[in-house]
Order: sequence, then structure tokens, then C-alpha cells
Amino acid sequence: MEMQKLYLLVPLAPLLGAIIAGLFCRVLPRWVAHTVTTGGVAIACIASYVIFKDVMAGNTYNGPVYQWLTSGDYRFEVGFLIDQLTVTMMLVVTFVSLMVHIYTIGYMQDDPGYNRFFSYIALFTFSMLMLVMSNNFMQLFFGWEAVGLVSYLLIGFWYTRPTAIFANLKAFLVNRVGDFGFILGIGLVLAHFGTLDYAAVFAKAPEVASHTSIVLFGEGEGVALMTAICILLFIGAMGKSAQVPLHVWLPDSMEGPTPISALIHAATMVTAGIFMVARMSPLFELSDTALSFVIVIGSVTALFMGFLGIIQNDIKRVVAYSTLSQLGYMTVALGASAYSVAIFHLMTHAFFKALLFLAAGSVIIGMHHDQDIRNMGGLRKYMPITWITSLIGSLALIGTPFFAGFYSKDSIIEAVALAHIPGAGFAHFCVLAGVFVTAFYSFRMYFLVFHGQERFGKAAHEDHATHGKAAHHAAHDDHLADADHAHPADDAHAEHHGLAPGQKPHETPWVVTLPLILLAIPSVVIGYIAIEPMLFGDYFKSAIFVDVEAHPVVEELAHHFHGAFAMATHAVTTLVFWLAFLGVALAWFLYMKRPDIPETIKDRCGFLYTLLDNKYYFDKFNDVIFAGGARLLGRGLWKGGDAGLIDGIIVNGSVRLVGWFATLLRLFQTGHIYHYAFTMIIGVFILMTLWVTRA
Repeated sequence: MEMQKLYLLVPLAPLLGAIIAGLFCRVLPRWVAHTVTTGGVAIACIASYVIFKDVMAGNTYNGPVYQWLTSGDYRFEVGFLIDQLTVTMMLVVTFVSLMVHIYTIGYMQDDPGYNRFFSYIALFTFSMLMLVMSNNFMQLFFGWEAVGLVSYLLIGFWYTRPTAIFANLKAFLVNRVGDFGFILGIGLVLAHFGTLDYAAVFAKAPEVASHTSIVLFGEGEGVALMTAICILLFIGAMGKSAQVPLHVWLPDSMEGPTPISALIHAATMVTAGIFMVARMSPLFELSDTALSFVIVIGSVTALFMGFLGIIQNDIKRVVAYSTLSQLGYMTVALGASAYSVAIFHLMTHAFFKALLFLAAGSVIIGMHHDQDIRNMGGLRKYMPITWITSLIGSLALIGTPFFAGFYSKDSIIEAVALAHIPGAGFAHFCVLAGVFVTAFYSFRMYFLVFHGQERFGKAAHEDHATHGKAAHHAAHDDHLADADHAHPADDAHAEHHGLAPGQKPHETPWVVTLPLILLAIPSVVIGYIAIEPMLFGDYFKSAIFVDVEAHPVVEELAHHFHGAFAMATHAVTTLVFWLAFLGVALAWFLYMKRPDIPETIKDRCGFLYTLLDNKYYFDKFNDVIFAGGARLLGRGLWKGGDAGLIDGIIVNGSVRLVGWFATLLRLFQTGHIYHYAFTMIIGVFILMTLWVTRA
């Protein structure tokens, strides 16, 4: 009973802080808002650690909290499933959220929506915790939609900016597409299993899968039920975890303040889809078709989203495309039945990607809200803490031996090489090529920001003076329209992006740099500590199911593992290490030694650059086909349906028909008695004729 109260405390503590800060945001002093929300998340983080220790002692839990409603034989409950997978997500979510709350105190200190912002991020933490702690599909869907709603509010936090409103609406609509598949999958589960409880569904799954298929279109051979359920559930994950082609919302979500990028779009919300598929491993293991679909989608995302990071000049967008690529790596691991490896990478990625986003925000503050990496350079000596933590995050991201990302990323690549799922060969090529691409764009950004010639201040001022504000914005690819600034509604403030002539960057306050240091520590050590128990021990034994006979990937991976230290020292002999090294070396050569070469390549490969700059034309395709098609359909229904059929035929047509009959009848209403007498005689004659005929 005491532990059940502790389970309730984890999501309810952030919720209480969100309610206090949200309902009284206009009257509360700022210190109260950030204290109650940060305190609530800190309580949740401490409680999560206590629960983690209890689970490690062998005490798991699966039970209802209360029954929401009953419909016929169906019961809809709120309940908790506390096992190793759950506590891992609880620790990641609460720790990263706590770091973001502390960081936000410094980052948003001058924003008029300060209290409202803290209410939103605490509410997000509650929503994500409800998602990961759920023991049934109904509560999963509640958390799923709740994080989507709060994401919508946070992306459009600066609601006076049209670009922010466009971005949050885009995120909302794209996720509705994925959620449509998700709710259909849940509906199939309820229809065929008669329950939404995880344990009951997983227990019945082998029996139901063996003799059930569904017919999608008319008559003919059906699709295996489990394949249909898994693919539909994964479509939901494609939206939430930004997999091709439902990835288009995530880069635009950088319109929100930088803490949101770290909290939602790097560490937590976008990993909800990865967590969901891992939780549904007993279902996915019953369908090789679904696993093949997952691994192909993930491999395309991992490689082709990485290419887009190469040409980005907005510091936050480089990290955003890196997130897309790394989510692809996690998805590939899921498709290879290496669910524990996917969750391991989810955990390590949460730390170093949150670190990179918060470090980018620190750079933005130091540069007076200029986000264009071409206006930076040489920041290492002005912002030493931001520099060293950014370097740690970048080294972890590219998979440098002994750093956290190395252990998880290399494990994914090895797992895919051992997989026999259709599409695994293509996936292995993509994740290998992605190693080089990731190293190149990561250190392109790192070198341009922290090393080389200083390009801030004077250059930006001269550009303003020569070309004017509009030309300056165009020269910066409109990235200044996306910049974080403390007073978005203050046009006077918006005029002063970047450093003035002679002004130098500065290190950010301790409330900004402290979270960077605390996130840098696990970015280095967590992989070394956790790889053996999480991948090759019994850590996920009761939380994740793998059909070892059909998909022995992790078992085979264990045969090649001889300890974390040996894995790191052996890495220097592998192709993966040298691909990453070549990516870093090429970035250094092109942007530090010969910066003229990238411009030459850009000019000579104009078509390729245009393709990447337009993001493979996904946005234009969606605008023309889906948005344009919807407008065309609406116009057709308006012109043909509303104006033509309803107004033209049903309404106005009936009026014209009645008018025609009235006109005809009026011919007989002359007012002359002999006309009426003649009509009566004719009528009597017709009646007599009919009577005689019948007789």
C-alpha cells in the first residue's frame, strides 16, 4: 500500500505544480511558479529512484488505480504497470525534466509568459509519466494524446508569431494522421481480445494470432490480425516518434523555446513511440511482416534525415535533424527484435541530446539570440562550460568509444548485422552510412560554432547596414524568424538579434550551465555502467518478450560481448569507428582549413542542394496532394454538393417543381362557372369509366 501511494505521487506531484502555476499564473510571483513546478518534478524524480531500487529488489506491480467506466462487458481502468522498462522511462523523464526546469529559470527569466511556461512543462511531465506507467491501452492513449496536446501548446508558446502558430498546427495535424492508425489498432485489440489490459492481451495473443485474420477490402484473403494491429500501432509511433513520412512536424517544432526542444523533441515525447513498440514486444514478435515494415521505415529515417542535417545553418535545426536520425536508429533496433538495445539507446540519447539542445540554447543566449552558425566561430574562449559540454555531447552522439552513445549505437549496428528480418541488409547499410553522416554534420556545427575565425558582431552589423533588415533575414535563410528571444511580442527587441559591433559573447548564468554539467556526466558514463545489465543481463527479462528461436539477435550479440572496456578498446579496429573518424576529419578539413570547398560543391551540385534544402519536397507534396486535395474536395462538395445538389436540386429544385405545378393548376382557376362545370363533367366521366372498367 505504501508503494502504491508512492506510485501515485510520481505523476501527481508535477500535476499539482502545473495546476498551481497555471491557474494562478497572472497573480503568482515568479519564484512561486518555478518553485512549485520544479519542486514537483524533483519529488517525482526522487520517488522514481526509490521505486527503481524497489523494482531492482524484485518488487514489480501491475494493478488498477480506479475504474473509469464500464460499457457492457468492457471495463476501462486507470492502472499502473511498474517493471524494469517503466522505471527506466520514469528515471529518464523525471531527471531530464528536472534539468530542463532548472535551465528554464535562467533561459526564460525575461519572458512575460514565464509562469504559463512552467505550468505547461510540468503538465507535460505528468502526461508523459501517465503514458509510461500505464498498464492498459486506454491510459496509454490518454497519455499519448495529452503529450500531443501539451506539445501543441508549447510549440506555439509565442502565439503572436505566425511561424509558431503554423508550426504547432502542423505538428497537431501530422500527429492526428498517426493517431488515426493508433486508435484503429487499439480498436482491433478491443474487438478481438475483449480487453485493453496489457497482461490479458499479451497472454491471449499467441492463441488469437494463430487463427484470426481480417479482410480489409471486400472479399478475398485476409491480413493476419497481428500484422494489422502491429502496423496500425506503429503508424501511431511514426507520428509521435517522427518517422518518414510523418516526420515533417519535428524540425518546425523548433519554433518553441529551446527548453521545449530539449524536453519534448529530444528526450521524452518523441521517444514515446519507441517505448510503446518495446512495450508491445509480445505482439510484434508474432509478425515478421510488421517487424520488416518497422526496420525499413527506421533505416530510411536514420540515413536520409541525417543528410538534411548537413546543410542546416540554424543551430537548433541541426540538432533537430540529428534527433530524427537517432530515432531512426532506435526504430531499426525495434525492427531487428533488439528491443532492449532500442531502449538502451533511448536512454543514452535522452541525456546527450538534451545536453546538446540546452547547450545550443546557451549559445543562443551568449550570441544575443542569433541562431545562425555562420555568424559564430571562436566561442570556445568566451563560453568554456558551454564549449566543453557541447564537445562531450557531440562525442557521445557520434559514438566515440567509452562515451554513452558508443555503447548503444554500436550495439544497434551489430544487432542489425545479425538480424534475418527482410530488409535487415538495407537497414545495415543505412545505419553504417549514417555513422559517417552523423559525425560530419555534428562536427561541422561544433567547429563552426566553437573554433575558427570569429564571425560575430562586426560582420552581422555590416550586413544589416549594407542590405537592411529584410535582406539580412533572407541571407540567413529566414532562420532569424525562428530565433528564440525573450520578448517575442516586442518588435523593438526583435530588431536586435546578434551581437553589436565590438560586443563579445558571454558565458551563461549557473542556472543554465549547471544542467549542462549534470547532463554531461551521464552522457559519458551511463553507457559503460548500463550496457551489461540492460542488454546481456536479466534487467528486461520480465518486461520485454523476444521469441529467441525466431529472432535470436540479442542472444547472438551476447556471444560477441566481453565487457564494456573490451568493447570500447576493440572499437578502434572496426569500420564504424573509422567512418566516424573520417566524418570528423572531413568536417574539420572543409570548414576549418578549406571553407571555400563547401561553396564550390554547393554551386556544382545545385540540384542535390536544392533537393536537400527543400527537405525532399515532403512539405510541398503534402501541401499539393493532401492539403490541396482536401481543398479541392471541399470545393467540390461546396460547388457540387452544397450549391449544386442541396441548394440547386433539393431546395431550389423542389421550389421550382411546386411553382410549375402551381402555374399549371392556375390555368384551371379562371373564375368562370362553365369552366368548373365542364371540369366536373369530365371528372365524373373518368370516374364512371374506371368503375365500368373494373366491373
